[in-house]
Amino acid sequence: MSALSEGLVVAHLGKGIAVEVGEQTILCQTLRKLDTVVVGDRVLISHSAADQGRIEQLLPRRSVLQRPCRGDQTRPVAANIDTIFVVFATEPECDFLLLDQYLAICENCNIDAALVFNKIDLPFSDHVEQQLQYYQQTLGYNLHRVSANQNIGIAELQQVLATQTSMFAGQSGVGKSSLTNALFPNKNLKTNTVSATTRHGRHTTTAATLYHLPNGGDLIDSPGVAIFGLADLTERQLAWGYREFQAYIGQCKFNDCRHVNDKDCAIRGAVENGELAENRYQRFLKLREKMPPANRF
Repeated sequence: MSALSEGLVVAHLGKGIAVEVGEQTILCQTLRKLDTVVVGDRVLISHSAADQGRIEQLLPRRSVLQRPCRGDQTRPVAANIDTIFVVFATEPECDFLLLDQYLAICENCNIDAALVFNKIDLPFSDHVEQQLQYYQQTLGYNLHRVSANQNIGIAELQQVLATQTSMFAGQSGVGKSSLTNALFPNKNLKTNTVSATTRHGRHTTTAATLYHLPNGGDLIDSPGVAIFGLADLTERQLAWGYREFQAYIGQCKFNDCRHVNDKDCAIRGAVENGELAENRYQRFLKLREKMPPANRF
């Protein structure tokens, strides 16, 4: 076998995988015995032609994001993400249950989480502002207030993205595509270039694509992945995913405390004493009910 080259997976194109090796994009097939290869993966490839090759080895991942598939199974979506930026807005109405779900998953996946509140040019309620303050000041999540349409806060967000590999997540309509376009005006040109280089039409590009941002950093754009589910989390991990619960978990009387009606539950006691936010706890209970039964005690 000829010498292997290390590359970065930047897109899935039809049945092929686009791998960036230096300045060149190689269309690759993959060994069947390998685990699923996703955008963001570092791989070793062999060359069969100038612009074609085969993925021979998947290099270790520092993080991987999963999404639900059939039944209670999961499959990887993207790898080696540093931060997921959870995008939400006043329109559509803020879904704080979904926001908590994203944050809980990130806490358990070795992926940092940050918040992007888009459309700040539109009015929003005092309740939303109180929630923003809680996530930022009490829980310590970085919060970026932006307007993609009005170009407010975009330069500051670019600086943060420039040092890492990032991904946007959020419900439909919050402006993820508008944000991506504001950060990367030549996005469509880049997509067409990748497709042309690998002799595939743009329509064959699937779930995720990795873009190099103009000011540095990489952004994995995955428009088809609005939701990544709880199927890969246990009930214990869900509780840990609520950052403010972590200091109390070890104080519960029983190691298998479910934090519902259990005797001497430190988390429930802290909620009753006003030490933990009631609304976050209630959302924890709702997410717990959404979990696959096999993942609960």
